[in-house]
Amino acid sequence: MSKSRSATKDQSKDIASIRRVGFLTLNEFTMMAFSSAIEVMRMANHLAESDAYEWKVITLDGRPVTSSCGLTPGPVMTYEAAGPLDAVFVCGGTNVTKYADERTTSLLRRMARDGIFLGGLCTGTYALVRAGLLDGYACTIHWENMASLREQHAHVEFMEELFVVDRDRITCSGGIAPLDLMLAIVRARFGKTLVAEISNQFILDRIRDSDDRQYIPLAARIGSNHATLQKVAELMEANFEEPLSAVEIAGLAGLSVRQVQRMFHEMLSTTPTKYYLRLRLQRARGLLTQSSLPIIQIAIACGFRSAGHFSKTYRSMYGRSPRSERQRSLTSSKRTETGKGRKLVKA
Repeated sequence: MSKSRSATKDQSKDIASIRRVGFLTLNEFTMMAFSSAIEVMRMANHLAESDAYEWKVITLDGRPVTSSCGLTPGPVMTYEAAGPLDAVFVCGGTNVTKYADERTTSLLRRMARDGIFLGGLCTGTYALVRAGLLDGYACTIHWENMASLREQHAHVEFMEELFVVDRDRITCSGGIAPLDLMLAIVRARFGKTLVAEISNQFILDRIRDSDDRQYIPLAARIGSNHATLQKVAELMEANFEEPLSAVEIAGLAGLSVRQVQRMFHEMLSTTPTKYYLRLRLQRARGLLTQSSLPIIQIAIACGFRSAGHFSKTYRSMYGRSPRSERQRSLTSSKRTETGKGRKLVKA
């Protein structure tokens, strides 16, 4: 499955049609992910001066469930009592494997038959995977759960993005990433002006999109028993401006070049060269979007000898030039600034 399949612009169903949203809360669900999603809709309604979005909190039996922080949102209801919905997001927490039981998966399959969008926030994606509703789909989940699920579910494509929209499935990683997802849903319906207004209210300095990835610590990818690989990765991260050669890396790690290559192939399914390059480009992207450093200075800081080489390599990975990336980031910031105090047109 190609990455383009999961992009928000490549859908058979339009997320702009989402108006009525249900949140299926499982016991010990994560409040941050749940509230981040709801707050975007609340603020959209406030700024647009309309009931643009409606939301319902759903549980299996209509009885309240307690979040991982001890708070219990309400009122709650069953799926049947919620009325027509355009989308339902499963909200999970650390113990999602305990609570995504047969009753939960059965209800999710029923929702799928009803033809609505189905999504997962934080570990809620696990319930959709267990129900078989993500087979043949691209999706994402909190990075702590990524490696084990990849091993167990070969028919699902797990991606490292903050959120993924693939046809009628919408999945999102944890933390405050649901905020970014809901902003994308609002943007699809209302456009960028309302999103800029919401961002101002939430004091966001940057709106992240589906191209942005979770930061996944190497130890979470490979486990804690591979100290040598972690040492090699740390050597790479400490030497961006003057990248180490393959021979130098191997020597500092006390290995042969062949041993390093074999280790990366077996543990990360890539080569040391490609992994090192990706680290440098990720660092460059952070500097392009979060600093005002000249592009040539960023190129040098990330180990590229010329702006031309940097631009070509960057475009190969991200599909746009460093200059376009910088302009894209600046344009987003300007929209946020010019949106302040602007009267919004209702949709």
